[in-house]
Amino acid sequence: MPHSKLFTEFTVPARSGAGLKLRNRVVLPPMCQYSVEKRDGVPTTWHLAHLGSMAHGGYSLVIAEATAVAAEGRISDRDTGLWNDEQAEAWKPIAQYIRAHGAAAGVQLAHAGAKASTYGWLKDLEDAGKSGSISADDGGWETFTSSPSELYGLKPATAMSVEQIQASVQDWADAAKRADAAGFDLIQIHAAHGYLVHQFLSPLTNKRTDEYGGSFENRTRYLREVIEAVAAVWPENKALGIRFSGEDWVDDGWSIADTVRIAKELYGYGVRHFDLSSAGIGKFNGPSGPGYQVPLAQAVKEALPQDAFVTAVGVITEPMQAEQIVVTGQADGVCVGRAALGDPQWANRSAQELGAPMAFPAQYWRGRW
Repeated sequence: MPHSKLFTEFTVPARSGAGLKLRNRVVLPPMCQYSVEKRDGVPTTWHLAHLGSMAHGGYSLVIAEATAVAAEGRISDRDTGLWNDEQAEAWKPIAQYIRAHGAAAGVQLAHAGAKASTYGWLKDLEDAGKSGSISADDGGWETFTSSPSELYGLKPATAMSVEQIQASVQDWADAAKRADAAGFDLIQIHAAHGYLVHQFLSPLTNKRTDEYGGSFENRTRYLREVIEAVAAVWPENKALGIRFSGEDWVDDGWSIADTVRIAKELYGYGVRHFDLSSAGIGKFNGPSGPGYQVPLAQAVKEALPQDAFVTAVGVITEPMQAEQIVVTGQADGVCVGRAALGDPQWANRSAQELGAPMAFPAQYWRGRW
């Protein structure tokens, strides 16, 4: 078979130093596990086993789930966090384990905004069957956003004051410092899926009339301030990334043209990994099917310098499909998430199918195909 480009190395540049060397171009994207049983934001042995299995499975970059920068920024009360030092200490052995098995360790920093304080979906929990906003009796908390909206279908959120916005920016920076202390190689800023940053970016949800609303410049101000604050404390020899919803798929919403415009600006701030998802505000109105978001990644890739690491995500399930995305230059890498939940060895199986070396740990070698 011809040489597989999907299983060639890639180096994600940093602002200084050699950058982050990846053994291939298959990335595990962040996927919420809703598994913090003590509801304190501290990752558990589940997170070690789950993320560690993906390092065993041959992924090059394993990104931990949406991890809240503030307690009120959790999607659910079972989310992980990095708003205190106890959480950072608990992340250390997880990041170390991922790296020890050949993958880079990343974490997605997040704030859910108006979509915070909701019930998780795991079926074996005592609150199974409940949905929407967590009730006050179950410990729900006040949520905050750019400006109130009915689009979330949740309890009303409070518009953030300028002072609260500035305090929130500091929360992102503090979480980034803890991510560094925990040993992560990369952080990804969550600016997608209708969560807080996206709530500022999209005209569908940002109706503010101050310096954080209205024009493109104003709606992107919060994100730019977050990136500036994070970049100021994140080591220059480590990689900085972002996940966008490239499209709201709604007229007069956030568009791929907007995404390309801000991506080029953020490249100037030192962001080098760009992951392109979509939607998250209101009812989904976009396309579907295999690779339906790949054109969003392609648009961003074509607009950025060649050293940027642009990844595509969304119904990428087959090795040849992933190979074609990279070979044709639509993206530099692929994020394979849901398929990995069913098969943590997806990357290794794909390597075998494409004629590339697998990354089995020695203990599993007798199980090779």
